[in-house]
Amino acid sequence: MNDAERKENKLPRIYDIPLSEIDDFPDHPFKVKLDEDMDQLVQSIKERGIITPVTLRPKEDGRYEIVSGHRRRKACELAGFDTVKAEVREMTRDEAIILMVESNLQRSVILPSEKAFSYKMRLEAMNRQGQRSDLTSTPVVSKSRSNEELGSEHGESREQVRRYIRLTELIPELLDLVDEGRIAFRPAVELSYLQKEEQSALLEQIAYADATPSLAQAIKLKRFSQDGKLNNEVIESIMSEEKPNQREKINIKYAEARRFIPASIPYEKTGEYILKALEYYHRYQERQKSRNDAR
Repeated sequence: MNDAERKENKLPRIYDIPLSEIDDFPDHPFKVKLDEDMDQLVQSIKERGIITPVTLRPKEDGRYEIVSGHRRRKACELAGFDTVKAEVREMTRDEAIILMVESNLQRSVILPSEKAFSYKMRLEAMNRQGQRSDLTSTPVVSKSRSNEELGSEHGESREQVRRYIRLTELIPELLDLVDEGRIAFRPAVELSYLQKEEQSALLEQIAYADATPSLAQAIKLKRFSQDGKLNNEVIESIMSEEKPNQREKINIKYAEARRFIPASIPYEKTGEYILKALEYYHRYQERQKSRNDAR
């Protein structure tokens, strides 16, 4: 449609905005990954262009702030485009936060850290909007209602929303382990109650033992922290406890094994790679033994 037809149908006007005039959204919680999906998006844009325009918010300095469409903006850049088709909308900071979170939560894969920080940003925006209504007289109830409203919109309970927001209290290195699936969600929530220096000490123990805490261990760590008794010795003692149904295993320090493993092998495939290497070496030894016996 041309501009006249869009106006007649009450549709927003679409502009070609230079990429050089677009700034990132402050504290954007969602990651733009240069992965296979991005490669496919870049190829699609090269062939067919942008199907869904990005959404921008005009700034006071004459530039634009991207609200929705961070991956599409990056794909246009990678495709070699100078501009991107965009809808420019006037909106407040809180309106922009809510739209940014809602548009990104429609993605098929969302990391725990992304959901945690986006829930926190959206909830804070909702509460600030609530301060302009009769809810200001009951801040605790207001926050509770906001949690419940946010959860219901995404099929989660108020308590689950609270748990996700707790993850924002983790140090970045521990939160990365949650995103990688090495630390489960519920233990991670309990670990979020540890002081930052205690979390750093725990991270060192995780690296040394190449093991992450179970829910029972995380709860115990939290209890010792709340009692002011959590130190390096206590962390080591709790982490060395045998977990239920834990089988005897061999510990190999990941940092030491990493130099023998190709960079193309992701962390979660390390064990599989080592087993295949052992199998290959075993077959080699068997062949050597057969050759020696034949002499």
